[in-house]
Amino acid sequence: MHHAYGRRAVLRGVDLRLQPGVLAGIVGENGAGKTTLLRILSGELTPDHGSVRHHGGFGYCPQAAVLNDALTVRQHLDYFKVAYGLHDLGRAEQVMEALRFSEYADERAGALSGGTRQKLNLTLALMHDPRILLLDEPYQGFDWETYQRFWDLAIRLRGEGRSVLVVSHLAYDAERLDTLWRLDGGVLHERTTEPTA
Repeated sequence: MHHAYGRRAVLRGVDLRLQPGVLAGIVGENGAGKTTLLRILSGELTPDHGSVRHHGGFGYCPQAAVLNDALTVRQHLDYFKVAYGLHDLGRAEQVMEALRFSEYADERAGALSGGTRQKLNLTLALMHDPRILLLDEPYQGFDWETYQRFWDLAIRLRGEGRSVLVVSHLAYDAERLDTLWRLDGGVLHERTTEPTA
């Protein structure tokens, strides 16, 4: 994939393949094009050259949570339940329990802390049980305990055969990943890591 903003080329030939049951990461400096790449992978942005193919549904968790401050957590879930065509909120409730914020179901999004808003953001991306999960700085605002729960959840998803891609500007958790790429100069450079169980 190639993409430029005016004369500034951001992606210069990115070739990315995610296998089932893989926990992968992309790191890079601010402005390296990580968010642009995720927006292309999610279908939010069209690349100048290249294409994206998904085998199965995907979930996208953008860095900035797109929430309606006037709606409660439960109302967000009900809205996305209809949008995804789900029969129930079983998966959403599992994610909420894993992240320990079920008690916020009746709180308005505008009253939530940054970390709790991010929990809702992640739940909305996961509630339709996607095969591929694209996460842009997903643990921003998390306290240490929630941060650990996030990784437990990511590892569990990998064990269920899901593909999880975590994008961050720093490789804090390289040892948790199966594969780590660095986005530099508009190109992905791969190095294999040793995952933890």
